[in-house]
Amino acid sequence: MWWLKKGSFAVLDAGCIAVSVGLSYLLTIPANEGQIGNSFVLGFSVLTIVCCLIGFQVFNLYEQVWRYADSRHVLLIASAVTAGCGMSSMISILLWGNEVPWGFMIMTYETVLLSVGGIRILQRYRQRRTVSHQRVKRHILIIGAGDCGSLVAKKILDNEHSDSLPAAFIDDDSNKWNKKIVGIPVVGGRDSIMQAVQQYQIQDIIIALPSLPRKQIAEFIDCCKTTGCNIYTMPSLDDLMQGKLTVNDIRHVDVEDLLGREPVRLHLQDNCNYIRGRTVLVTGAGGSIGSELCRQIAALCPQLLLLLGHGENSIYAIESELRRLHPGLEIMPIIADIQNKPRLEQLFHEYAPNVVFHAAAHKHVPLMELNPSEAIRNNVHGTRNVAECAHRFGSERFVLISSDKAVHPSSVMGATKRMAEMVIQHLNERSSTNFTSVRFGNVLGSRGSVIPRFKEQIQQGGPITITHPDMTRFFMTIPEAVALVIQAGAYAVGGEVFILDMGKPVKILDLATDLIRLSGFEPYKDIEIEVTGIRPGEKLHEELSTEEEGLRRTEHQRIFVGNPLLMEERAFEHWNKQLNELLLDNPLHLKRFLMETISSSDEGVKMAR
Repeated sequence: MWWLKKGSFAVLDAGCIAVSVGLSYLLTIPANEGQIGNSFVLGFSVLTIVCCLIGFQVFNLYEQVWRYADSRHVLLIASAVTAGCGMSSMISILLWGNEVPWGFMIMTYETVLLSVGGIRILQRYRQRRTVSHQRVKRHILIIGAGDCGSLVAKKILDNEHSDSLPAAFIDDDSNKWNKKIVGIPVVGGRDSIMQAVQQYQIQDIIIALPSLPRKQIAEFIDCCKTTGCNIYTMPSLDDLMQGKLTVNDIRHVDVEDLLGREPVRLHLQDNCNYIRGRTVLVTGAGGSIGSELCRQIAALCPQLLLLLGHGENSIYAIESELRRLHPGLEIMPIIADIQNKPRLEQLFHEYAPNVVFHAAAHKHVPLMELNPSEAIRNNVHGTRNVAECAHRFGSERFVLISSDKAVHPSSVMGATKRMAEMVIQHLNERSSTNFTSVRFGNVLGSRGSVIPRFKEQIQQGGPITITHPDMTRFFMTIPEAVALVIQAGAYAVGGEVFILDMGKPVKILDLATDLIRLSGFEPYKDIEIEVTGIRPGEKLHEELSTEEEGLRRTEHQRIFVGNPLLMEERAFEHWNKQLNELLLDNPLHLKRFLMETISSSDEGVKMAR
C-alpha cells in the first residue's frame, strides 16, 4: 500500500513540475521571444521532472508524514527542489549551450518550489482539518500570551489526537491586544475574561504564567472562578522546553494556588549535614508527614534510614517508593508500636539512631475526644517512650512533630500534643540529646484533613459540610511542613519550639466555595454548603504560639523560635502519675482532668533559663 501512496505523490509532483515549467515559459515569453521554442520547453520539462524526482527520492521526501510538518520540513523541500532544478539546469546547459535563458530557469525553480511545497502544506492542513472535524473540540482560553502560552497553544494544535482547541489568548500587555499568536487572537486583558468565555464558548481555561508569583496567579484564578470553566495551571516553562513535562502535565488548579502565599524555600542540602552519613529514624513513617519526611531525608544521603510504623501496608508502600528512587540507600522497614517500650529499646540498642524524627501520633480531633485514653497512651506515653530511648541510647537530635492545636488547647488531641512538647522539654533539661518541637497548622492533602473530605463530598454531589461560617485555619503544603521540620533539626540547640510564618489564616467557608467553583459548579446552586456546628474539641481560630513563648526570628525569615515553657519538675511528675492512674477511668473524667491540668500548667509555667 505504501508504494501506491508514494507513486501517487510522485505523479502529483510530476504534474506540478510540468505545470510550473509551462507557467514559467508563459511568464518569460517577452524576455525570451525567439530564443526558445516548444520543443525545448517539452524537453526541458521532461528533464526537470526526472531530475527533481531523483532529488526528492535522495532527500526522502516520500518518506515524510506531512501532517506533522514544521520548519525543518520546509528546509527539506527547499533542499530537494534546489538539487533537482540545479541538476536539470546543468544538464540543459550541456545539451543546449548558452541558448538556455537564465531567467526562464530561475522562474522554473521558484514555481516548482512553490507548487511542490504548496501541495504538501495543503496535505498537512487537509489532514488536520479532517481530524478536527471528526470530534467535537473543547474550546480553551489561554491566559498569558508569552513564551509559555504560545508553546502550550502550539503543542495542543500539533497534537492531532487532542480534543482541545485553543480559541483565544488573554494577556494584560495591551501591546498584544488584537494581534494573533500562532493564529490565535489575543482578545484583551483580565477584564475581558468573561466576555471571551461567552464569545468563544470556552470550556477550559489554562493559566500559562508559571513564572508569575503565586499571589498574582491567585488573582487570575479569582477572576476565572465565576466563569464555570475548568481551570488549569502550567508546569514551569523550563521543564516544558527540556521535555521533562508535556502539555499532559497541565494540572487542575489546586487549593495551594489560592493561598496567595509563596512557598517557603529552604536549602536543605546546605544546612543539613547532621543527616548526611548518619542513621536516621522516622516514626509514623507511613503517614502523610512521615512518608514525606522519609522522601526528603533520603535525598540528604543518610547512611541508614529506619522506617518505623504500625501499619504494614503504608510502610511497605514508602519502602518500595524509596528503594525505586534511591537504589543505593540502605533502608530498614520496622513494624512496631511506640507504646511498646521494650520493642523500642531493642530497636535503639540494635540500630543506635543518631537522629530521630517523631511523627507518629493520633491526630483526628473528634475521634480523640471520644477516645482520650488512647490519645494519651499514643501521643504522650508513646512520645515519652521514644524520647527516653533516644536519651538512653545517645541519639544526637530528637525532633517532635507538634501542632498549632497545642497552643491553648481546647481538644484532647491538642492537649496531648502540648503534653508531648512538655515531655521532651523536661527531658532536654537533663539530656545530652537535643530535643526540639516543630509546630505548624493544617497541611494540604493529608489523610483525614478538610480538603480531601471536601473533594469527596463534591464528587458525591454535595452537600459540603462546615462546622462554622467564620472558622479559619492556617494551611501549608506537606513538603513545606517537612522541610521546616528538617531545617529545625539543624537550628536546634535543645528545648525550643519552632514555628513557621504561615501567612494569613484561611476562612474554611471561602475554601469550600473556591473548591466548588474550581470543580465547575456553583455554590448553593449545584452544590449546597451546610453548617453543622462546631464539633467537640474544635476552636473557631487556631494560634501558633502563646505570648509567653516570646517568638524571635531564626536565620530563615519565615521560621520563628519560641522559648520553652516548663512546669516545675515535681509538679510535672505528679501530674503524670495522676494521669496514668486515670487512664482506665471514665473518659469524661479523664478528659476534664487533662484539660484542667494543661490550663493550670500554662498559667503557672516559668520561663526556661
